[in-house]
Amino acid sequence: MKRRNVYANIAMFSKLVILLPLLISVVASLDTNFIYNGFRSVNLSLDGIATITSNGLLELTNDTRQQKGHAFYPTPISFKNSLNDIAFSFSTTFVFAIVSEYPTLSGHGIAFVIAPTRGLPGSLPSQYLGLFNETNNGNSTNHVVAIELDTIQSHEFNDINDNHVGVDINSLDSAKSTSAGYYANSGGFMNLTLISGHPMQVWVEYDGVKKQINVTLAPINVDKPKIPLLSLSRDLSPIINKTMYVGFSSSTGSVLTSHYVLGWSFKMNGKAQELALSQLPKLPRGKERSKLLTIGLPIILVSLVLVAISGITFVIKRKRKFAELLEDWELDYGPHRFKYKDLYIATKGFRDKELLGSGGFGRVYKGLLRTSKIEIAVKKVSHESRQGMREFVAEIVSIGRLRHRNLVPLLGYCRRKGELLLVYDYMSNGSLDKYLFDQPQVTLSWSQRFQVIKGVASGLFYLHEGWDQVVIHRDVKASNVLLDGELNGRLGDFGLARLYDHGTDPQTTHVVGTLGYLAPEHTRSGKATTSTDVFAFGAFMLEVACGRRPIQANGPSENSILVDWVFSHLSQGEIMEARDPRFGTNYVAEELQLVLKLGLLCSHSEAAARPSMRQVVQYLEGDVPFPDLTSLGLSSTGLTFAHGDGFDDFFMSYPSSTNQAFSHTSSIAESLLSGGR
Repeated sequence: MKRRNVYANIAMFSKLVILLPLLISVVASLDTNFIYNGFRSVNLSLDGIATITSNGLLELTNDTRQQKGHAFYPTPISFKNSLNDIAFSFSTTFVFAIVSEYPTLSGHGIAFVIAPTRGLPGSLPSQYLGLFNETNNGNSTNHVVAIELDTIQSHEFNDINDNHVGVDINSLDSAKSTSAGYYANSGGFMNLTLISGHPMQVWVEYDGVKKQINVTLAPINVDKPKIPLLSLSRDLSPIINKTMYVGFSSSTGSVLTSHYVLGWSFKMNGKAQELALSQLPKLPRGKERSKLLTIGLPIILVSLVLVAISGITFVIKRKRKFAELLEDWELDYGPHRFKYKDLYIATKGFRDKELLGSGGFGRVYKGLLRTSKIEIAVKKVSHESRQGMREFVAEIVSIGRLRHRNLVPLLGYCRRKGELLLVYDYMSNGSLDKYLFDQPQVTLSWSQRFQVIKGVASGLFYLHEGWDQVVIHRDVKASNVLLDGELNGRLGDFGLARLYDHGTDPQTTHVVGTLGYLAPEHTRSGKATTSTDVFAFGAFMLEVACGRRPIQANGPSENSILVDWVFSHLSQGEIMEARDPRFGTNYVAEELQLVLKLGLLCSHSEAAARPSMRQVVQYLEGDVPFPDLTSLGLSSTGLTFAHGDGFDDFFMSYPSSTNQAFSHTSSIAESLLSGGR
């Protein structure tokens, strides 16, 4: 009997020895509990473009295109006792906000992530949300669970729309998803717009016993709804490793978007602590004040006082004022180089009164050369780096040899300190856009517009095929078309042009251009071609004929995309109604219809379907009859493609009235922003 008791005691002791590590592990997991009411002085593991702002906002992405950002809790967390054991319950809540430069367009979303590593190495931005890449998406070896707040529809991942919440398990093809919103206590469903710019709160809860994930969403000023937004019955034990990292991932595409997290709370085996909403940092109200006003203005005022007091110093500095940077290799370009002093005098010291306009690549001033009395336009471009300057100057000199009646002649350049100055012929009637948009004081008749379109087409054709090298303009749009004294259209701004030999591929892969004019293959690969110029020219033709910009940022969502709006009129058999009403009935119907249809054809999402500029000129001059659009994939029910499978790579959704009408077809406007998710 005693021996039996001894054996029983030994057996019980052995069980305690076996259970002791498990109990210790459970206790350790229970201790994982943190709350951040703002992230000032918080130790998080950041990578990509993720930062913590001075007031404590976790900014996962900023106004940078095609980037990603990660932020993870720095310490791994025990999610189960052993690799083959059952996953513990956990709970988390966080407040986020998505702020986009456009009210109806964004990119690309934010995700709460449970992952085996902090940095998610190899992940891609845009439609991949910084979670996976085209190779590992869907692999069971990922061991990643994510709750995505997705703002762009991607058909390659079977997204339901461009405003949804989904549960992702090892793949961006969500295990379950639903439109963003919440169930009010009255039982009704209230829709939410993720890109509204307003803070919203998310609750994610996993019950390790019931094997169920609940996700709840609500505005920051609404208590947690009783009914979850979505529930998924799924055992996470095979997915989650013994220890994992928790955090956030986000990415941007073609539209500038900032993704913020304001506060975060997390707990294993229990309910996460409630965030103190009143203590959360505030979102930025707008762009920060210009450094020119906050820093530069006081410095300028002090400098003026010092100059008034120190006359001798002023004289000495004035002699240095016109110092230029001249290297030996530039001696070959002598006739094409202007003296800075001559340009300074011609523009009356680059004063604001002589300012013609400004853009993303510099400010343009009007000038008059003192000796020749020739009117010029001088563009000042910042160029701090000397790397590549020699090649760039050589390119400018080469472009300066281009001569065509529909191109703005580039006369030469000047280089000084961190500035590059480009000198053009002055066009007395300014840029075309001021005659088209924002209630212009003077409007152009249809015959004048048609002449401008044909002239620009002729100039672009010359760039593509008329010289010994192919010149890709890369930024064809109304604001880059200037009108001379006789209102002839001249294509200008070659600051973005890149040269490459006939028959070779472009050597640049950096996406440069303007949203609304970028072809889908350009945004995906970054490679500019003559076909991407044709796409931009299509948008140009439509904006001239319709008097509207390619994207109306503040207009109604159903009419915000010009090419989609024109195509809707074509589908209804009334394409002439898309014309600019400001030129009344004084127009040639055949010419206007040709321009509108040709603009749609040039806007085709498949590069191979677009005409060349040679063909465009032939159509506009009437040398070749314009083909039937139906045979080219344009039909009254939408824009179809001979190779439909390839279009999924370019598809990008946005709010549009025509989307609902096109079943198993694709709107032309999707070409504008394709390449992002």
